[in-house]
Amino acid sequence: MPQLSLYIDQETLKKLEIAARIEHLSLSKYAVKKLNESIHAQWPDHYGDLYGSVEDSSFVAEKNERFLDDAVREEL
Repeated sequence: MPQLSLYIDQETLKKLEIAARIEHLSLSKYAVKKLNESIHAQWPDHYGDLYGSVEDSSFVAEKNERFLDDAVREEL
């Protein structure tokens, strides 16, 4: 299995060791887990369920069908 060497400061190492210990993982397995999460980023579970869940009148899109405030554009 390939190996990777990292040069990090003592404070960051301490934080990584604590985080790995909390998840009951070795430092190496914790680092691989976090790298994979970063590389394969995805939306959190049930994120799509939030769509339409806010009932607030301030979240209504303004209607501007005449586009009077648009900038003048060159015709193509």
